Amino acid sequence: MKKIIVTTTINPPTEAIEKFDALEDWDLIVIGDKKTPADYSLKRGRYVPPAEQEAYDKALSDAIGWNCIQRRNFGFLLAHDAGADLIATVDDDNIPFEGWGPSLILDEKPSVRLYKCDLPVFDPIGATEYGHLWHRGYPLQLLHKRKYDVFEDGASIDRIDVQADFWNGDPDIDAMCRMEHRPDCTFKDDIFPLASDTWSPFNSQNTFLKADVLKNYFMFPHVGRMDDIWGSYFLQAKGGRVAYNKATVRQDRNVHDFTKDMVKEFLGYEHNLKLVEALHEDAEKIYDFIPKESGNSFDLYRKHF
Repeated sequence: MKKIIVTTTINPPTEAIEKFDALEDWDLIVIGDKKTPADYSLKRGRYVPPAEQEAYDKALSDAIGWNCIQRRNFGFLLAHDAGADLIATVDDDNIPFEGWGPSLILDEKPSVRLYKCDLPVFDPIGATEYGHLWHRGYPLQLLHKRKYDVFEDGASIDRIDVQADFWNGDPDIDAMCRMEHRPDCTFKDDIFPLASDTWSPFNSQNTFLKADVLKNYFMFPHVGRMDDIWGSYFLQAKGGRVAYNKATVRQDRNVHDFTKDMVKEFLGYEHNLKLVEALHEDAEKIYDFIPKESGNSFDLYRKHF
């Protein structure tokens, strides 16, 4: 099985990247940006500088733009070209724990705690001991309706296409939640793995994807901090199934301005619920919610599959 880790960075090699680069049963692809040091190098992995990305697909590069995490889409395409069976998308500020890996997604008969949800979206963080928090991209209009009292332990599901692992330290919550609570989390393992009978947001931070769903996963540029979240909803609208696993990294979060993050998330505060409802009708309605340049980049990305 060919397994490839994909990440982006504008920094010199971080502790996280060094640890991922040292995993001998994985190949690492690091996508650079205009701010990445010119002498950036890896011990084992492949660093892809800006010029190489432009040579690969100049139109896609122009449509995505520079100095943004959505450059990672080039890593997905290169992993696809390399024949990857499994792709891990990670952030460069996540330190992997011992045993990090796709234990759940490779299970032929996965067994999970399966939550029954009568809402169009399930919030996985609310199922943990940190029930006052919520996942970035969860529709705020549904927060007061969340319930976790109906579930089946040891439920068998037919497949898992996406394994989204949790993160100790600073979890992936939205800016409003972070400004209010400033959490430093250590998630207990006992409720994991978990899933729901409806869709739920997952991110690009510490996540494993099967190769055959990669064509339906795209980090949308020009939509602020909804890039990977809207990609997660689209993938599920195309039939992909996600399950959540215990925390397998600790995030020592890069410096963020919470107010600027909130501004970049406002599009989601306003549209997440409407988008999910529309995608339940037709996955291609994603184009009704993204700007033209974002749609153009998605079209260019899909042509590679």
